[in-house]
Amino acid sequence: MNLQAASGLGQELYQHSGTTGMVLVIVHNDKVFIEGYGEDAPHSHQAPTKESVVRLCSLTKIFTTDMLTKLVLDHTVQLNDPLQKYAPAGKIVPERNGQPITLLNLATHTAGLHRELGYPPEGMAHFTYPDYNLRWAWLPKQGLRSKPGTIAAYSNIGYDLLSDALEAAARKPYAALLSERTLKPLGMWETTYYPTAAQCKRLMASPQDDGACTVTENTAGSSGLYSTPVDMAHWLKYLLGTGPKGFPVQPHEATDVYYTPEQLVRMDGLNYGGDPSGMGLGWVHVLPANDPSHLVEKTGGGAGFLTYIAIHPASHTALFVAVTEGRRLPHVTHFNLFKASNSLLLNLVGAPQIPEKEGRVKPALRQRKALSGKAVPPVAGKSKVKPALKPEAKLAPKAGKKQKVKPALKTPKRAAPAKKSAPMAKHGKRRTHAQ
Repeated sequence: MNLQAASGLGQELYQHSGTTGMVLVIVHNDKVFIEGYGEDAPHSHQAPTKESVVRLCSLTKIFTTDMLTKLVLDHTVQLNDPLQKYAPAGKIVPERNGQPITLLNLATHTAGLHRELGYPPEGMAHFTYPDYNLRWAWLPKQGLRSKPGTIAAYSNIGYDLLSDALEAAARKPYAALLSERTLKPLGMWETTYYPTAAQCKRLMASPQDDGACTVTENTAGSSGLYSTPVDMAHWLKYLLGTGPKGFPVQPHEATDVYYTPEQLVRMDGLNYGGDPSGMGLGWVHVLPANDPSHLVEKTGGGAGFLTYIAIHPASHTALFVAVTEGRRLPHVTHFNLFKASNSLLLNLVGAPQIPEKEGRVKPALRQRKALSGKAVPPVAGKSKVKPALKPEAKLAPKAGKKQKVKPALKTPKRAAPAKKSAPMAKHGKRRTHAQ
């Protein structure tokens, strides 16, 4: 595959998006493509670079489930552990029909929780609300919308509760835990909840009021991470298992399917990147695992950004894109960045495009072709459906030497909510965490 062909495809994607700026990262095996388009800020006349800082928004969630997977594998937690086990003293986690909320429910959006706790106060910086104390004061008063494990409905508050549970289980601040177990081993030195002044100067901006560049530890589980294209290239190599010798590889349990649509009453708010064929730990599968165009994806957005990751396991290729909001163009009124990015990725690897209405086309009858034009075999380890990982099973992480790493990133205590650096416009409808 000619990875440089991504440049023209990226330019076309950017032009159709109507956004201010865009960064595109594609990893194929051990090769990396990074390019910026448009402007890093309105009227800057400077394209984003590989060092530009972006808000990951809800892509933060797949870092949280990566940590969950690690703690399951080392037997610190089990997927079927009730959230109540890790609740603060005296706090009662609601149940429905005698069914408790489990860590698996939180990770698969099947806990029956609302999408948000509520609207943040006016002037509050993006991704700083709610804090730990507020969400645990709120939770015991809630009635669940559905019996846990029956409906998948997108929930941001559920992921902040999940990171709280992991923090309690590991007996270490969650941000420090993520730094130690994931960010440092991958060399993701600029992925953080605590941006420096220098990083904030490199933060991409839209024409909107994107709010203060500030500490976002309060939403560490759902949306708070900042990162750069270089760091995200490391993350994609980790997801694909295509890094250099000794580079960590994500355990397959992190992206396995745990629920299919047939096992649930319905799935709400999870189809922005395509109709789900399965629900993973934060990840959404599009098309069956043995289809040549099968993708594993995660959407994000808020504070002036849209972000997306899509993995094409059959070709060992993955894409990350981040855009800042821009002017609306008449011919792109209904533009869907996520589906357009899927189209770019499948075009690049030579796989069939995903039909708009998947039900009209039987996957078995679709043309099966890969880069070479040969039939694409099922992807090993991805075709098995797991309604729930048996937490008591002894799961061994993939072998690999531990790397020497730099000193730990600074991770201040959660003693106080994030400092409000500057007032911002009222949020309106709460879409600061994304799809």
